[in-house]
Amino acid sequence: MEKYSEIFLLLLPILMSFVVVSLNAGYANAAVFLPPEDKPLVRHYYKKLNTCANVEPFVQHQVKLYWDKDKTITAKLLKLLYADCMVNGCDASVLLTGPNTERNSSKNARLDGYLLIDKIKKVLEIRCPRAVSCADILNLAVRDAVHYAGAPSYPVFLGRRDGVESKAEWIDYPSPSMSWEEGLAYFESKNLDVQDFVTLLGAHTMGQAHCSSFYNRLYDFKGTGKPDPSMKRSVLVKLRDQCPKNSKNDSPVYFTEEYGSNYTFSNKFYTKVLAHESLLRVDQQLSYGGDTGKLVDEYAKSLEQFRRGFALSISRMGGLKVLTGKNGEIRQDCKFTNKNNPNIN
Repeated sequence: MEKYSEIFLLLLPILMSFVVVSLNAGYANAAVFLPPEDKPLVRHYYKKLNTCANVEPFVQHQVKLYWDKDKTITAKLLKLLYADCMVNGCDASVLLTGPNTERNSSKNARLDGYLLIDKIKKVLEIRCPRAVSCADILNLAVRDAVHYAGAPSYPVFLGRRDGVESKAEWIDYPSPSMSWEEGLAYFESKNLDVQDFVTLLGAHTMGQAHCSSFYNRLYDFKGTGKPDPSMKRSVLVKLRDQCPKNSKNDSPVYFTEEYGSNYTFSNKFYTKVLAHESLLRVDQQLSYGGDTGKLVDEYAKSLEQFRRGFALSISRMGGLKVLTGKNGEIRQDCKFTNKNNPNIN
């Protein structure tokens, strides 16, 4: 109970702000609780155990060095965390290499950010040998990267252990062309809710989508041979120029040019949803659901509400199906389980 109390007190300002928002907007199902996990993580876990007291400054320093040179790392790490937590829980299984692993699946061919995680792990292994899990490193690195991009520096609760297997067959990413109902159902199947669904999609502000992920909206929506009627005409013309019909060039397009190219954390994603300027159908669909539409409107009007919501929802995602206690292991190298690590005798 002490662990739960500590977590609750640290996030209380965020929680209270969303109780107010939820009452004002009228969506009673919005998230106002902590990560849905029966194995609680702990603030300052390594400091309390005296195994790596300065783990957070160590991670923060490495992320800042990388971010100063390459701001795309924010979007890359966010996508990497999503790919890890939403598939088999936050156990760093996506970092494991080898045949038939999540990392080597064609569905994850565009994932990136591995080099920074490996660099951080090497630094920590020098300073705190076999103490800090790759799963915790990934969650900390994401927090710091999004903070440098403009998000709040939310508390990360620690104590995750690393998984010892990874299977490509686990990957169950939903289609970018799904409806809001299908998208919400997917999030709910992972033990997240409507607020997490709408909030975490807002991370698209900083990223890119390839033409193939929204091509059907431009030329053959639902097999009609016509574009998606919900897309703004001026946006359709521009996107068709960037993604020509029958072209084999699967170019990347920024979700929001104004902020995406600078990888700046903003609420522009939501104003584009309201203006019918979204790239992905699932993003545009947010405006059509009752609760999802109210959240989109709330976030579009207030960057601060989105910042607070993001801190809460990414913390909830980071607590999914974590391994703690004697489950899993602390990998010496994030790419290999200790059993398969060629550098361990």
